[in-house]
Order: sequence, then C-alpha cells, then structure tokens
Amino acid sequence: MVLLNKEAASQIRSWRFVTLIILILLTFGASLYISSSGLKDAVNNVQDPDKSFLYLKLLTLTDNSIPPFHVFLNFLAPLLGIALGFDAINAEYNNGTLTRLMAQPLYRDNLLFAKFLAPLIVVGTLFVALVLLMIGGGLLGTGVRIEPQELLRILGFTFISIIYVAFWLSLSILLSISFRQPATSALTAIGIWLFFTVFFPILVNLAIRPFLPNPNYISEQEYLSYNELILNILRLSPSQLYTDASTTLLMPSVRSLGPIAMEQMVGAIPAPLSVRESILMVWPQISGLTAATVVCFAWSYYLFMRREIRC
Repeated sequence: MVLLNKEAASQIRSWRFVTLIILILLTFGASLYISSSGLKDAVNNVQDPDKSFLYLKLLTLTDNSIPPFHVFLNFLAPLLGIALGFDAINAEYNNGTLTRLMAQPLYRDNLLFAKFLAPLIVVGTLFVALVLLMIGGGLLGTGVRIEPQELLRILGFTFISIIYVAFWLSLSILLSISFRQPATSALTAIGIWLFFTVFFPILVNLAIRPFLPNPNYISEQEYLSYNELILNILRLSPSQLYTDASTTLLMPSVRSLGPIAMEQMVGAIPAPLSVRESILMVWPQISGLTAATVVCFAWSYYLFMRREIRC
C-alpha cells in the first residue's frame, strides 16, 4: 500500500498526466455538448430502435462534426496507458533510485505490481468520475431517470475502457524493462500503437485483396465468409477489439459484429438486445483484451524478476 500511494501520488502530480487529463476532459465535454444538442431529435426519431436509451445517446450521438466519445477514447486511451508506463522501470534505473528501492525490505514483485496497479487505479477513478458527471448532468438537464439497463451498459463500457488502458500500460511497462532509455521505450510503444491503429488495416487489405475472387462469380455465402475472414484478421488489433466491444455495449440495436446475409435480415425485428446478450456477443473481445494484458504483464514479471540490478 505504501508503494501504491507513492506511485499514485507521483502520477497525479506529473505534467504528462495533467496534459492527458485536459485532453480527455476537452474531448468528453465537446462530445457531450454535440450529443446533447441533438438529443431531442434523436429521441423523437421513431425509426431508431435505440431512441429510448437517452444516456447511451449522450455517448454515441454525433452530428458528424466530431466523433463520439468512445471513438475519441479509442485513440486517447493508448496514449494514456503509454504515457503512464513507458518509463516505469528504466527511469528508476537511470536515476539511481531502483537500487535504493531494492535495498529496502520489499519484494521485486511488489514494486512491479505497484507500477501497474497505481496508474490503473488513477485511470479507473478518472473514467468513473466522467461517467458520474455525465449521468448527473443528464439528470439535471433532462430530468429523466436512468434505466438499470443503461447503467449496466455504461459501467460495462467503463470496465472495457479500463482493460484497454491496462493493455497498453502493461505493454509500455514491458518496454520500459526491455530498454534502458525512456525515449526508446516511448517511441517503440507509440510505433506499435500507430501500426495497429493505422497501418495494420491497410496491410491486411493489401495482403488479402489479390487472393480474393471476383464477387460477381461467387455465391453470397462465400462472399460473406471471405469478409468474415478479413474481419477476424483485423481483430488481432487491440483497437478493433475495443471498437467492437464498446460499439455493441453502447448501441443495443447492434445484433451482429460481422456481415449478415439477406435471408438473415428477412423477418428480423429491429429491437435492442438485452445486456446479457450484448455481453455474450462481445465476450471474445473482452477475453482477448484481458489475455493480451495478462501476457504482457507476465512477460514483464519474468524479465524483471531475472534482471540483475547493480549500483
């Protein structure tokens, strides 16, 4: 607990954390303002199956001038995790404080757990505070009581966002153990983030497109199977997993994360899914993000426990 308090206090006082907090608050405020300005028209739209979920509309509604908040968070959450962990170990080593810490009567794994859990607690507190501010503002502005299903979906979205940050935090801690210089670990983490966010979909399309047959000469089922294959490859990216999970939880009318045949659409009633059905749909995405986080942290634990620390 002493190490947790020390790490949490140092993170809160750092300028990089304050800068990222300001960016997240600005994007959250701008997205909330845009969504609240068009909330009346969205609720009165009889063709929208999600029109009764007022508080979910605050997180997903947009007029195409700026993206909704969960899309913003897809870009800002990795930067938050990287900024909080890229120099977790190598900065202590370069400053000469790591040997002093190890000279104290404490275990190495306690230090590593504190480096991982303290930023995660701070980020979780931030996300929960933003959600409570949104719910409170919605109650004051509209006077509409939040439904239990909406609250569960918003809490699920918050939990997935924390897991998403935890993956990039564990990856940045792994890089901070692997590299001696904080600049090297930061650039490597940002490069991995840019690869999965920007270049990975482009490379997948360029690699698979020459092998795809002409859609005019294949059946609809074969065409859907090829698209499903491409989508499964894209799900190797953490950002794609987060997008699938957050979109499904915040939009109850989403009934499938892949292509749908015409015979599947015939007779379908445009009704929202229950919370349980949406969670079951995105359970593979949640499990994938959690597994990736555990693998990165276990690798960090293995390297740090075997690392020789000298004065």
